[in-house]
Amino acid sequence: VAMYPLAVVGLGAQAEHVHPADSATWRWSWDARVFAGWNYQQRKFRDFQEIESQNWFMGAGEREGLGGRLLVHTMISLEPFTIQPLGSPQVFQTGETYRQAPLIDYQHPHDLFMGLSVRWTRPLASGRVFAEAAPVGAPAIGPAVFMHRPSAAENPSAPLGHHQFDATHITHGVVTAGVERYGIMLEGSWFRGAEPDENRKDIDLGALDSYSGRLSWRRRGWDAQFSGAHLENPEWIHPFADVTRLTASIGFTRADGRLAALAAWGQNREIHGTLDAYLLEATLRPQTQHTLYARAELTTKDILNAGGRHPAGVLHFHPLSRVGVLTGGYVFDVVQSRAGRVGIGGDVAGDRVPSNL
Repeated sequence: VAMYPLAVVGLGAQAEHVHPADSATWRWSWDARVFAGWNYQQRKFRDFQEIESQNWFMGAGEREGLGGRLLVHTMISLEPFTIQPLGSPQVFQTGETYRQAPLIDYQHPHDLFMGLSVRWTRPLASGRVFAEAAPVGAPAIGPAVFMHRPSAAENPSAPLGHHQFDATHITHGVVTAGVERYGIMLEGSWFRGAEPDENRKDIDLGALDSYSGRLSWRRRGWDAQFSGAHLENPEWIHPFADVTRLTASIGFTRADGRLAALAAWGQNREIHGTLDAYLLEATLRPQTQHTLYARAELTTKDILNAGGRHPAGVLHFHPLSRVGVLTGGYVFDVVQSRAGRVGIGGDVAGDRVPSNL
C-alpha cells in the first residue's frame, strides 16, 4: 500500500495598501495561496486520481477604535468549486461526511467562508488584552492550522492527524478572549462544537456549546503551546458523542524564513477510544528559488467501523488502526516578484499500514 500525491503548481502572494499614520484610517492587507495539481493515490483494491486545486484568499483591515485597535478579517476558499464534493483523494484520511456517510481516503473540501471575524486589542505596559467575535473562526485550540504554518507552507495536503490537531479552524461561531505578557499568552474560547455540514457554501449558525483554553509562548523564532477543548457532538455520525481534545506543540522559524519546523501531538478522547496523533514537519529553503519540505506522521484512526449515523444509546467496540506516513517534496520558484511567487514541484508519500488494514 502506498500513496503518491503530486502538487504541480503553487502560487503565493502578499500585499499591503498602507495609508498615512492616522488613527481613523484603515490599513488594508491581503494574502493568497493557490495550489493546482495532479493527485494520484494508490491503496490495495483502490487506485484513484484527480486534477484539483487547494486554495485560499484572505483580506484584513486594521484601525484604531474603542480605546484600542480593531481588526476585521475575512478568508474564503474556492475549494467547493475546485475540488470534487467527495473531497481530495488522500489515503487513510478521515473526518466529516459525504452524502451522510463518513469520508475515508478523502480530505473534505474547505468551506467557501473560512474566516469572518472582528478582533479588538488593547495594549498593556508589557503586553496586551484582546477579544474576538467570529461567525467563522478558529477557537483557542492546537497549533496554527496547517495551511498557515511556515513548516507546511508548500505542502497542499492536510495532515492525517488534522482532526486531532487543528480541524476547528473553520468553526461556525466562536468567541475568544485572552491576555499576553512577556511573550506568554493565555486565551479561552466559547464556540459551536459541531463541524461544518456538507453544504460547503453556507454558514451553520447554532448554539455555542463547547469551550477551549490555550497557553502559548513565543520568543526569538520559537513558539510552543498546550491546549485543551471539550467539543459537544462534533461529528454528525456520532450525534451523542462528545470529544475531549488535547494538543501540544513546539516550533521554530528562522527570521529570514529559510527554515521552519514543528513537532506536535494531538489526542481525541472519544466514546470509542483514545486517538493519538504525532507529527514532525519542516520546510527548508537552501536557496531563494528552491524549497524542500517533509512531514512524518503516526496517527490512530477509526477506519474499520465507519458506517452510518449512530442512534442514541448504541455503543459497540471499535478496533482502531495506527497509520504512519512519510512525505517528501520539492518546489522550484519559476517567478518571484513583489506581487508573489509562482512555483512548480511535487511530492511523494508512503504509508506504514497496520495489520488490521
